[in-house]
Amino acid sequence: MTRLTKRDFLHGSAAAGAAVFMPAIARAQAVVLRWADGQPAAHPSPQSALKAAAEVKEKTGGRIEIQSFPNGQLGSSRDMVESVASGALTMVTEGAAQLGQFVPQLSIIEAPYIWKDSAHMTRALKSPLMDELNKALVEKRGMRMIGVNYYGVRHLTSGKKPINSVEDMKGFKLRVPEVDTFRAMAEAWGARPTPLNFSELYLALSQGAVDGQENPLPTIASAKLAEVQKYLVLTAHIITPRLVIVNEAAWQKIPQADRDVVVAAVDKAATWQDNEILEQEKGLADSLGKAGMTVTTPDNEAFRKPVLASVPAKFESKWGKGLWDRIQAL
Repeated sequence: MTRLTKRDFLHGSAAAGAAVFMPAIARAQAVVLRWADGQPAAHPSPQSALKAAAEVKEKTGGRIEIQSFPNGQLGSSRDMVESVASGALTMVTEGAAQLGQFVPQLSIIEAPYIWKDSAHMTRALKSPLMDELNKALVEKRGMRMIGVNYYGVRHLTSGKKPINSVEDMKGFKLRVPEVDTFRAMAEAWGARPTPLNFSELYLALSQGAVDGQENPLPTIASAKLAEVQKYLVLTAHIITPRLVIVNEAAWQKIPQADRDVVVAAVDKAATWQDNEILEQEKGLADSLGKAGMTVTTPDNEAFRKPVLASVPAKFESKWGKGLWDRIQAL
């Protein structure tokens, strides 16, 4: 894995950045695509990037080189997305809610309780809806989706206080990603949402700066959150897809045949990641329980009702009138 500090990344010269994307024929060197991810290197998401990189290097004869930067090496989620938009970074894997800062309607595909199950999500993400959202992302912000990954079902954890009902969330300092839909969900539960970058989460939990957090089981495990959280609460409040985004200007400088190779490799790696996360989800609740967490399943309908009573209506103007109902009908 290539290592690059955030300082090195932010202070690289513009000339060097331009050289990265100059055609290999002109410079007799590989086109380098820098791919960032906020997840730890042990998580299937960065691992899938390495698999895609190996496939691309082989299939292009070394014309395209993908360098992977996991664990938030190149900044916060917001930093990385903004860097792809500006062209300072080539690629990032990030949640749709975070990308909603650029194309507001995108955040709906990571909204709480939008998906009935993972099959419903898969149907929607293979429908013309995604083509429409991608078109808006390219035209408005100069970024393009070239892949979709399954990130998992999100659940709550708590450090000291058991969570047996939604009433137990009142006043609970819940770390959420730095996006508005997650804050609204926490508020609907009566919690105190505390937006915080993922790379700062472990320390915040260990110091009691926040009471708990919410993430899929593979993320909870790979980030070792069982070391600083006592309770795992299986709320299943969001089924999360993550998107592989590329800077459009850099993308268009790559010959079509090589772009096809990259997309195929990203898709193949995504299939591996999806299966890996699904497999991990089958046994991780038991594994985390054996690691010392107390695992509980609350009344999930009680968590669902206050969120659905407020969030869809609150964000209708952002997402577009009727989009929630359109997705529900898929």
